[in-house]
Amino acid sequence: MIPEAIFPGQSRLAEGKTEPAQHARGALSEAGRQFAMSRDGYHIRLANDFNPLQQQIAGLIERMYSTRGLMVYHPELAQTDRQTTIVACRGDHLFATLTLGLDAASGLMADMLYSPEINAVRARGGRVCEVTRMAMDPEHNSPEVMADIFQLVYVLARRIYRMTDLFIEVHPRHAGFYRRMLGYRVVGDERVCPRVGAPAVLMHMSQHEADELIALHAGKDSKSTRSLYRLFSSPAELLALQKKLTG
Repeated sequence: MIPEAIFPGQSRLAEGKTEPAQHARGALSEAGRQFAMSRDGYHIRLANDFNPLQQQIAGLIERMYSTRGLMVYHPELAQTDRQTTIVACRGDHLFATLTLGLDAASGLMADMLYSPEINAVRARGGRVCEVTRMAMDPEHNSPEVMADIFQLVYVLARRIYRMTDLFIEVHPRHAGFYRRMLGYRVVGDERVCPRVGAPAVLMHMSQHEADELIALHAGKDSKSTRSLYRLFSSPAELLALQKKLTG
């Protein structure tokens, strides 16, 4: 089972932030903002400019959090220029979502609990981003879906927005999954997340390390690793995806 690991919340001022070079939406072409990718029985798409999905996104997040005993979260779905929402659907049924957020004047959502840890990366010139508002219906989750979503996160964050460091806040019991499957490391101690009333840890992934893991495993479906990177598209296909989003 793929865990729903990201704790959503509100942004706050982040001291010492490093501004990204461009806004998320401005880096995408008009066709890229309407991007959709068909897979075996489902499709992945960007949802920022697709208003009919917003109610489904809110409902999925609320349902997945409440079934796990977390405080029900009513997400603010208004998108800023530094947020990109990705969804997975089977037909008209939306079953997975997450939002990629770039650093901003107000900081990252994770700054609420982990500002010192994130500021340390900013201080050495890191261009930081985060994954938030993640939810996946367990009836439809699979390693393939997770890989498809996170390879799109990688292309957006690393290749298009030129970010260097990605953060996620996860429940401590899910940290092992993200370490084994995606190479994240715990960089912030367990704390209580007031937004959902549950413990959280901060995890970090250098996008340079992601480059190396993708070069090693993507498109090869290697049996020597359980990493989700083995299910990523080949480097040539990832480049084609990048061009589709920006061209």
